[in-house]
Amino acid sequence: MSSSHETEIKFRITDLPALAAKLSQLGFAEITSRTHEMNVLFDLPGRPLRARGDILRIRKYGDSWVLTHKAKSASCNGPHKVRVETETKVDDGTKLEAILRALQFEPVFRYEKFRAEWKGEQGHVVIDETPIGNFGEIEGPSEWIDKVAHDLGISPADYSTDTYAGLFYSWKERTGSPANEMTFAAIGASKA
Repeated sequence: MSSSHETEIKFRITDLPALAAKLSQLGFAEITSRTHEMNVLFDLPGRPLRARGDILRIRKYGDSWVLTHKAKSASCNGPHKVRVETETKVDDGTKLEAILRALQFEPVFRYEKFRAEWKGEQGHVVIDETPIGNFGEIEGPSEWIDKVAHDLGISPADYSTDTYAGLFYSWKERTGSPANEMTFAAIGASKA
């Protein structure tokens, strides 16, 4: 189990192949190729975790399961999102979900994507293909994030510190979609 401060930004991707080529040119190494990921956020009735800005998530990434808790950090100022992140691998996410439900936690949001991970000297960049568009994340020390963003042609005005749930609900409001989760099936069905 690990606990650390996570510092990151998100940005929209308009050209996936161009971004991958630029990352390679900048010396990043692809450490995980495009892999399916399913995420489920949990909360108690009344949503007290959401009210205080916490996230409790079970993630299935390829064949691996991870339980993650994220909390707001006191050092959260500036253009980057800073959170305290504690996570641990688990053997069976389905059984873990049963335990959480027995403790009155309930699934409140599901989202999926295909993710590729690239490693740099001080952090990493991920490329996420989601049902609502493609996004990148740069994670590492603040100064390094800004340097990598600059090298990739991303200006601070393009930074986002939103969660995928926040991005989904903004997209839903803009498009009028009836989808209730950010999954390819739900969004595909809402377009049919």
